[in-house]
Amino acid sequence: MSALLTKFVPRFVPRQRSFSHLILGLLAGLLIFAIAATPARATTVYELPNISGQAPQTIDAAKVLSPLNEGTLNKSLKNLATKTGKEVWLVTVRIGYGDTVEQFTDTLFSRWFPSSEDSRDRVLLVLDTLTNNGAIRVGTGLQDLLPEDIAQSVAEETLTLPVQSGGKYNQAFLDATDRLALVLSGEPDPGPPAIAEAGVESTFADAEETDDRNAAVWVIGFLVVATIVPMVTYYAYVGFPGQ
Repeated sequence: MSALLTKFVPRFVPRQRSFSHLILGLLAGLLIFAIAATPARATTVYELPNISGQAPQTIDAAKVLSPLNEGTLNKSLKNLATKTGKEVWLVTVRIGYGDTVEQFTDTLFSRWFPSSEDSRDRVLLVLDTLTNNGAIRVGTGLQDLLPEDIAQSVAEETLTLPVQSGGKYNQAFLDATDRLALVLSGEPDPGPPAIAEAGVESTFADAEETDDRNAAVWVIGFLVVATIVPMVTYYAYVGFPGQ
């Protein structure tokens, strides 16, 4: 018996160590897969910073803008405020299900600018990166300069068309800011950018399609793990054919 154990243990211990390493590797891979497949968390109005007393700026909560372009946007917004006294605030968010970008923008506008005096000379432009839809709210003191038709065109065309047709978040906000700055400075409205609308729907994934893809990725990942782990466990103990 002692001779048998002496012969068996040296073969079993390395195999057991190899098995442990394989299991750890699989678990690490599953963790990485889970992190990569998990969708970004939705942002609520109350998670955005308090902007009281601050200069107009870009709040890129969805992290879709480059630092360089965010700096360019902030410079343009501050120049507009210094020149005209009119403030434009830009926000990117990923809104959760059950809420719309219009509802989110209404709530945020009321929270940031609670009184008619606070909101009088301010504009809020919001983009939801889950649906790639935009919304805008205009203070009462700016509605003559920025009437509803132009404001809606900025939110639904200038802002969203570049995003929906090619994921051009930086260009969308640069174009929207330039257009708003011209109009609020009393210049003629240049209109929306000349972007062909053909093919927008074919390249744009809505919230339901995004969820379906994420669910499919999770199912495939768990099926792979459920298949591989038992096989690795079996061969770790009995050995591979020919060994």
